[in-house]
Amino acid sequence: MKPTNLAEWLDYQQRVHALGVDLGLDRVRAVWRRMGAPEIARQVITVGGTNGKGSTVAFVEAMLAAAGQRVGCYTSPHLLRYNERIRIAGVDADDTALIESFERIELARGDISLTYFEFGTLAALDLFARSDLDTAVLEVGLGGRLDAVNIIDANAVIVTTVDLDHVEWLGPDRDAIGREKAGIARRDRPAIVGEAEPPQGLLDALAAQGAHIERAGRDFYVEREAHRWRWHHRDGTLLDLPAPELAAPVQYANASSAIAVLHALQMVNPVELERIAAVGMHFPRAPARLQSLGGDPELIVDVGHNPQAARALAAWLDAQPARRVHAVYGALSDKDVGGVMTALGSRIGHWHLAGLEQDTPRGLPAAVLAGVLHQALPRAAFDTHDSVHKALVAARASARRGECMLAFGSFFVASAVLREVDA
Repeated sequence: MKPTNLAEWLDYQQRVHALGVDLGLDRVRAVWRRMGAPEIARQVITVGGTNGKGSTVAFVEAMLAAAGQRVGCYTSPHLLRYNERIRIAGVDADDTALIESFERIELARGDISLTYFEFGTLAALDLFARSDLDTAVLEVGLGGRLDAVNIIDANAVIVTTVDLDHVEWLGPDRDAIGREKAGIARRDRPAIVGEAEPPQGLLDALAAQGAHIERAGRDFYVEREAHRWRWHHRDGTLLDLPAPELAAPVQYANASSAIAVLHALQMVNPVELERIAAVGMHFPRAPARLQSLGGDPELIVDVGHNPQAARALAAWLDAQPARRVHAVYGALSDKDVGGVMTALGSRIGHWHLAGLEQDTPRGLPAAVLAGVLHQALPRAAFDTHDSVHKALVAARASARRGECMLAFGSFFVASAVLREVDA
């Protein structure tokens, strides 16, 4: 039976393809060509990397909007509503537009099978092509070289960071993963490398593709002060900027990469670049990136879900006034849970472990998390719960004034907390 609403379409997409993840461009490219493969925007920026992609997209979007551009953003996964994945001129795609796009994709695909993510990617491209965009900003879903967004030739790319995640698909080490992420770059076009010590595999692959590489710490760098910072480029460009609204120290690197890509594309002169970058520091749309939901004890939610993200969380906690932290933590089966726990160590005063097996087949039960915690941090205090809701209730009951609750570990954790707060 033909789907009639957005929920039915999404359910259909999750059932129509045998594999949830099926990397490769042949199928999705063939369908896009059947749809006419129109230009999606006058310019395209693709953002890949292990962590920091969503925040970097948000900074790019905010800066381009400040420059008066009409911008489309495609990101994943979503937190509260599927519609968040496709944003045009700052507005999420509505159900009607998504359904009409899915119908066009279904008509074009014929006997070609598509994954849930590929349906969403084609819908974003289709809606962007109908929206008269100055710039489209595409976030890579997984890896880069074989990710569906890579059917589009970007004018410039950003690789934010490279660390161990999704090793079963991308490779066992940073070099291998870096080579996969380099696949989004194109010959003679800018490739911004957002970390100062990237794996050699990434640099070698970018060079082999003939990309114009610009590296953090070499071609551009950040000089921080108390409430301001400066962005420097080797060509002499110097921008004096307010601190980013997003809280974590790593956001300086994400904002810096966003500025670097606009500078590389020579979109505006340095004076205008400083103006739009300054505006962009205040208005990035990136929920659940150390997002404070207020209260006392304060509730903070973050989508960090791998060891690199946990190290960023640890750095943020170290920069805060000392206070006891109650973690509400849940994870998926393909994540390095022990690495996350070890990275945070004694910074967490009490772990409220939440099972996610009711939310997704990939969700780990709380008992499994407890077993890993005992191995990683034998002295850690914890309790277990069969849902994020129950873990959050327990955290609220045990946290005292002046302490904080940190909910993290998965988009499923972040979305459950945000839904509860919004209820």
